[in-house]
Amino acid sequence: MSGVRRIVTGHRGDGKAIITSDRVFEPQSVPSGDARFAKLWVTQTSPADNRDERDGAELASGLTCVDGSVLRIVDMQPGKVSPMHKTNSVDYGIVLSGEIEMRLDSGEATRLKPGDVVVQRGTNHAWANVGTGVARMAFVLIDALPLGDGSGVTP
Repeated sequence: MSGVRRIVTGHRGDGKAIITSDRVFEPQSVPSGDARFAKLWVTQTSPADNRDERDGAELASGLTCVDGSVLRIVDMQPGKVSPMHKTNSVDYGIVLSGEIEMRLDSGEATRLKPGDVVVQRGTNHAWANVGTGVARMAFVLIDALPLGDGSGVTP
């Protein structure tokens, strides 16, 4: 798949809106080779500080960012399945192309097509590319409070 174009806006000294960055990010392979990630933006606080002039793609983060958010594009190779995982975050996943199956640790699964949106709320899940081509998803991960005992039930 092609790179991902990211446009960032900001302000001139007089307060008028301007484009401060327009660049293409090439997704980079994860160690397993099953997927490619392009981290497009990170905020290190919530609420975010729109006065911060740093390029959010250059800010440190893991899969998530404590007290902040991460915007990432994921390209998953055909026939590949991510490890089962969960994060202390609310994740908005938007299918951009391909066919993805979301699998939950309960055994439940659902197929997603372009335009479908998943709101992942700290649940244990895996992604499977069930199509014949690369599947692309956009993810916004926003820091959330931990669930506690891992059962998914608020104590």
